[in-house]
Amino acid sequence: MPPATHPLARTYIGYGVVNVSFTHLLDEMGQAGVSIGYLRRGTVVRIIERRQQITRDRSESWVLAEGNYLGQGSGTQGWLEESSLEIFDSENRAITASRTLSQ
Repeated sequence: MPPATHPLARTYIGYGVVNVSFTHLLDEMGQAGVSIGYLRRGTVVRIIERRQQITRDRSESWVLAEGNYLGQGSGTQGWLEESSLEIFDSENRAITASRTLSQ
């Protein structure tokens, strides 16, 4: 009998580390999104969704990130451009990368 939850199923895609000086966390993806905060270089986030958006013959990749951001509380979610992150398959790898970027 298979387990209740498939071993490959999970509630997140991976973990990201902000690789730019700072980036805005948006309430929705794209240019219409309103900033709900910002993240600094080295911040680790859990990525729970990834989407492509095509506007004016340009394709952009966006991720829905979750984490604790600048005192906004646990589980805060918002959209980030994927290009502002390095993505890892485990939290430990992301934390190690974060330490390198924060130096």
